Amino acid sequence: MKFFDSHAHYFDAWFNEYEGGADALLDKIFAQHVGAIVNIATNPENLRECIAQAKKYENMYVSSGIHPEDCLYIDDIDAALAKIEASICNEALRKENKIVAIGEIGFDYHLDDLTDEVKAKQRHVFEAQMQMAQKYGLPVIIHDREAHGDCFEMALKYPSVKGIFHSYSGSSEMARELIRRGWYISFSGVVTFKNASRVREVVSTIPLDRLLVETDAPYLSPHPLRGKMNHSANLEYTVGAIAAVFGKTPEEIAEITFENAQRIYGL
Repeated sequence: MKFFDSHAHYFDAWFNEYEGGADALLDKIFAQHVGAIVNIATNPENLRECIAQAKKYENMYVSSGIHPEDCLYIDDIDAALAKIEASICNEALRKENKIVAIGEIGFDYHLDDLTDEVKAKQRHVFEAQMQMAQKYGLPVIIHDREAHGDCFEMALKYPSVKGIFHSYSGSSEMARELIRRGWYISFSGVVTFKNASRVREVVSTIPLDRLLVETDAPYLSPHPLRGKMNHSANLEYTVGAIAAVFGKTPEEIAEITFENAQRIYGL
């Protein structure tokens, strides 16, 4: 049984706590239960780290983008956006760097200092990257935290753009409309939490051919590992929980989600 982790951040400093760092951990998990990983950048600086890591592993890929939180700490946001576009505009370079998507991008309204100015900056960065996706024909990875309406509205505004709503927390009705428009829905370790019955109910409504799994590593560790550093091998808990929802085996869900991830990422 091999897992496709559709969303992880192996450049994160938390991995330094693992003996040998992220590389030692990746060596181990690729040798065991993990078949592929997409390493998700959140700004132009860690994009370089993502690319360097992915080049070390045959089945590790990269997504290039500016996260809605990261954008708030970038002074020259248009220069940063230009760097993201430079990373994807040349198909040959994109393939060399194993970039398969734009993301993660979106809205994050879970902020203590959420103001109209903050929302406007996030919207500018989100929309600019949706336009890149439209221009270059790449899928996007959407970060939607307490911003379901605005993220859905942006998806509708660019009907030719498809992609993934990651660590999905919206309604089954919104998921149904997104799926109808060609989107995929990804679930993280949250689906294993004892208080996440609503998330599992949403899972049950997702067509199997649009379902993805992810870790968001090193964050969102599944039960019974909550609070610990997450990594891709922990997908066994998430896959197990989803398999129980559908009355299928973990092997079946692992195979289905692997094929789905390959399809949306064009692998």
